[in-house]
Amino acid sequence: NLMENAIVLQYHVSADDFTRAGEASSDVKGKLKQLGISPEAVRKVAIAMYEGEINMVIHANGGEITVEITPEKVRMVLDDVGPGIPDIELAMQAGYSTAPDEVRNLGFGAGMGLPNMKKYTDDMEAIDSDIMDRVIAEMNSYDADIYTAEDVKEALAAETCSVDNFKALLSPAALPFLEEIAQKAQKETRKHFGNSVAIFTPLYIANYCENYCVYCGFNCHNKIKRAQLNYEEIEKEMQAIAATGLEEVLILTGESPNKSSVEYIGEACKIAKKYFKLIGLEVYPMDSKDYAYLHECGADFVTVFQETYNSDKYKTLHLGGRKRIFPYRLNAQERAIMGGMRGVGFAALLGLDDFRKDALATGMHAYLLQKKYPHAEIAFSCPRLRPIINNDKINPKDVHEPQLLQIICAYRIFMPFASITISTRECERFRDNIIQIAATKISAGVNVGIGGHSQEEEKGDEQFEISDGRSVDEIYQMIEDNGMQPVMTDYIYV
Repeated sequence: NLMENAIVLQYHVSADDFTRAGEASSDVKGKLKQLGISPEAVRKVAIAMYEGEINMVIHANGGEITVEITPEKVRMVLDDVGPGIPDIELAMQAGYSTAPDEVRNLGFGAGMGLPNMKKYTDDMEAIDSDIMDRVIAEMNSYDADIYTAEDVKEALAAETCSVDNFKALLSPAALPFLEEIAQKAQKETRKHFGNSVAIFTPLYIANYCENYCVYCGFNCHNKIKRAQLNYEEIEKEMQAIAATGLEEVLILTGESPNKSSVEYIGEACKIAKKYFKLIGLEVYPMDSKDYAYLHECGADFVTVFQETYNSDKYKTLHLGGRKRIFPYRLNAQERAIMGGMRGVGFAALLGLDDFRKDALATGMHAYLLQKKYPHAEIAFSCPRLRPIINNDKINPKDVHEPQLLQIICAYRIFMPFASITISTRECERFRDNIIQIAATKISAGVNVGIGGHSQEEEKGDEQFEISDGRSVDEIYQMIEDNGMQPVMTDYIYV
């Protein structure tokens, strides 16, 4: 039944096969008509998909197309082999053709492909940026095993950490130097942050999700209790959090634009402004205009977990939904800055793939964006995989505490001004120690279910299991006991 289950169609597109070019889009068009989809919607889908399919045949050595049909929308993922079109900006001009003469003589390549795809699809803003290509190139060329003890010593002695120093600090050769690395990281932290440690809490307002991520408790195929807070319930949650003395909140939803619309998230931000001085968002990636709207509503910064920067591995972990679109997710932080957000956060979910390459890519992503947008505040999160409802076997594999400490300290040395958050995914002992070395922000009074701050029973299930359930008062006291200064907010509006 279309109203209950998504219909997923998959097609293979062969390079230079003009005799079959357009078959996939024609088949989808027929199926949409059979399902009773409106003629206008069928027309838009057919045109956009046909143009994309032809581009795959002409320019991109073919590839795979996945079409997901739900009552709300039709999502098309065209995953080509490459190399693609050299100059996208030129190709977006109507009538500008990059097709060779022999292709144009067959009646293809009129120069309307990309303009028509943009015209007849509804979302997913494409920005003119080389950040993704540069990050992936650095990651792909990184061989952690070539670095030696001498390279690590050179990185520790350097006054300013270069990209190559950063690579050395992430390498296996750096593990025997963990004590020295931690000492250098601690000096950098004290130099730029003093003894202060910021405290915040996450607030989950909905757990509906349209993505199928195999490792996540919110994934659309996991049988959990789903819920969405209404505005009155959101206000009660925020009142309960504010009563603990906290002045910073991180608002989270599952990744469902249909259930948690931009407007819904915006209203939550407006409510939060009444109670908090700093408002962060960890929601689905969106266009720059939507980030601009949420900034107007009160949001200060946006965090997006890329999960893994290995696009091949990424495909095997994200089997359905908007999240399958790797470039759109990777460029989210840049769109957030373009939308006026004051700060952006970066993270790979450590343990999904080669953690050293993912840590390097995370650092390079933040580094390159800060160089491009010097005014933007930068933050890192360092989450490891955790068990979820219906799958308690999920774990971070080879990312043990020494490796996690190595990554966090490498981030601090490479980007001394960046905020680093330590999650409740980690145990009390590790969290208590890392704030004395490199982390500058810690969560407290955490509940990752829906409605758990103000109600005795959560309305909806949690995303993952936490390891540190201490209250705000307990975390505050722990920070003071360790000779540090708890900070509820570091931002004042005048």
